[in-house]
Amino acid sequence: MDWARECAAQATVEAALLIPSFLTLMLLALQPVCMLYTRGVMEAAAAETARLMITSDTTPDITLKAFALRRLAAVPDVSIFHAGGPAAWNIALTRAVATGSEVKVVVRGAVTPLPVLGIFAGALGTTNAHGDVEMEVTVAYEGRPSWLEGDYDTWVEAWG
Repeated sequence: MDWARECAAQATVEAALLIPSFLTLMLLALQPVCMLYTRGVMEAAAAETARLMITSDTTPDITLKAFALRRLAAVPDVSIFHAGGPAAWNIALTRAVATGSEVKVVVRGAVTPLPVLGIFAGALGTTNAHGDVEMEVTVAYEGRPSWLEGDYDTWVEAWG
């Protein structure tokens, strides 16, 4: 009977030491996973918006930004994924007319680090005034490849 009590007491002490350590490690692993998911969604939204800009020159910027925001809605409205909600996304569009032949989409957002990682937030990336880690994704595509010769009218005449 004494032996069983000693084993139970030892297990309780071990659990009291290991459970907080295990939970801390889980929190440390959770933040990078959330940030990677958010970055992946941001890259996909920027790439899809850039492709839309290439294929439809006449689409207004407000429609393109709404298109990107619909894609960014896949990010949960939780501060460890994205701080500030849907209105906090900053989307910048550069059309091919302004750059020659390249379209560019820049998506910016911020992530609130978990309290455990708040100390190391500077190591995760640049931080803003609120202590949130700023994330930025830039996608650029050539609207007209450099190897393509002639202009649109020449192609219409040739294949007309």
